[in-house]
Amino acid sequence: MAKTLTITTRNASFQQWQALLTNRNKRQRSGEFLVQGVRPITVALEQGWEIRALLYPDRQQLSRWCRELLDRADARRVALAPELMRELSGKEEESPELLAVVAQPDDDLARIPVGPDMLVVVFDRPKTPGNIGTLIRSADAFGASGVVVTGHAADPYDPKAVRASTGSLFAVPAVRVPSHHAVLDWVAAVRKAGPQIQIIGTDEHGDVDVAEHDLTGPTLLLVGNETHGLSKGWQEAADRIVRIPIVGAASSLNAAAAGTVALYEAARQRAKQR
Repeated sequence: MAKTLTITTRNASFQQWQALLTNRNKRQRSGEFLVQGVRPITVALEQGWEIRALLYPDRQQLSRWCRELLDRADARRVALAPELMRELSGKEEESPELLAVVAQPDDDLARIPVGPDMLVVVFDRPKTPGNIGTLIRSADAFGASGVVVTGHAADPYDPKAVRASTGSLFAVPAVRVPSHHAVLDWVAAVRKAGPQIQIIGTDEHGDVDVAEHDLTGPTLLLVGNETHGLSKGWQEAADRIVRIPIVGAASSLNAAAAGTVALYEAARQRAKQR
C-alpha cells in the first residue's frame, strides 16, 4: 500500500496543485493536471494513465469506490484538510471526494492509431476549453481514432476541458500540435505507409452537404475556430470542404456541435457499410 501524506496547510505541494487549476504554463512545466469525478478518474486508471497522486479529505468517511481506488492505484496518497480539498475543486460550492494528479502524455502524433478505418478530428485553434472536451467526448462516442488540437489554442488539460470530456480524454488520444504543417507531414507519412487518408474540412460555405460525401475511408476531419473557422492553411490543405445544412434563425453551429454532427455522419456511413 502506498504511503499516505497528510497536509493541513497551504504548503508548496498544495500551491503547486492549486496552480494546475488556472495556470497553463505551470501545467505544461510540471507535465501534470488535476482530475476530479468518479468516471474520469476511473477511466484514467483503467486506461493506464500515470496517476502521480490521489488527494482526499482527511478524517472524512470515504465511499467504497474511493477506498477501492486508493487501494488499486499505484500513486502517492495525500490526505488534505477538507477546506484545502474544497479550494482544489475549482468550485466554491463543491468539495470533491477524490482528486487525481495525472501526468500529461507526450504530444506525439504517433499516439494516434493508423489504419484503413482511421478517423481523426483536427480542432483548429479552439478558444474554449469546454468545446475541446465536448469534441473529445463526441470523438470517443463515434469511434474516432484521435483528436488533434492545432495552433494557438485552449488547453485540453484545462479543468473545464477535462470535465467536459467526462473521461473520454483518457480513452481517445488528444495531441497538441503548434501548426498545420506538422500534421500535414504526418499525413504524408501515413499516405506513404499505405492508408490514403483524405482531408475533409467543415465550413458553412462548403461545396457539398456532409451526408453526400464519402467518409468511410481513412479521414482527417477538420473543425475550425469558433469565431473565424478554418485557417487559410487548413482550407488550402483540404481535399474538400463540406457543409452541414441548417435551418431556422441560427446563423451557424457551435464548433463542437458541428464536429459532433460530422462525426455522427461518418459513424453512420461506416455502420451502413459493414
